Amino acid sequence: MLYYLENLLHALDIASLQSAVLRLAAVFMCLTVHETCHGLAALALGDPTAKRMRRLSLNPLRHIDWLGLFMMFAAGFGWAKAVPVNPGYFKKPKQGMALTALAGPVSNFLLALCLLAVGKGIYLYAPYTAGWETVFSFCVYTAAPLSVGLGLFNLLPIPPLDGSKVLAVLLPDRAYMMLMRYERYGMLVLLALSWMGLTGSFISGAIFDVYSFLLDLFF
Repeated sequence: MLYYLENLLHALDIASLQSAVLRLAAVFMCLTVHETCHGLAALALGDPTAKRMRRLSLNPLRHIDWLGLFMMFAAGFGWAKAVPVNPGYFKKPKQGMALTALAGPVSNFLLALCLLAVGKGIYLYAPYTAGWETVFSFCVYTAAPLSVGLGLFNLLPIPPLDGSKVLAVLLPDRAYMMLMRYERYGMLVLLALSWMGLTGSFISGAIFDVYSFLLDLFF
């Protein structure tokens, strides 16, 4: 009896470790794509700052903020190193910043679609093995919903999230400058809202609805 119990505990430990590793890999993937696309959008609009600082990279170590990564697991949301952007290079700074900011969330939605497409291909054509089952689960049930969540969360119009820069296009210059002035306090606001539970149910519901819609497109 003890032998079987030890084997069961060992199996549970392996499963937990695998789940944690896959989730960490998904976080790295989603954050890396998000930040790289910010830099690519800025470059396309004329700003070479991210390229000069070697941030147009799919190496996650160039984008990960370790405190932000810890907060993602501890508090339910986190952040990466912000890609440096110089709006002085843009012909229209406010619009350029908005497009650069929007590129991050859009990239996450496109990444989710790609992951679900890969999952669909595995479902239809891959042999039924433990390895392919793990890849399918990673794509469809770990990385895709995480990518959707990251995209939706960043669309919140709270500085320094991307949504605040998109919203700024609609604001007069004076209001825009005031919004950016208080950007440094945005994370404190988000932490307070999270601690009070005011963002959890709203974001979770939105993630569920969007992810379910995308899932229905493929399965």
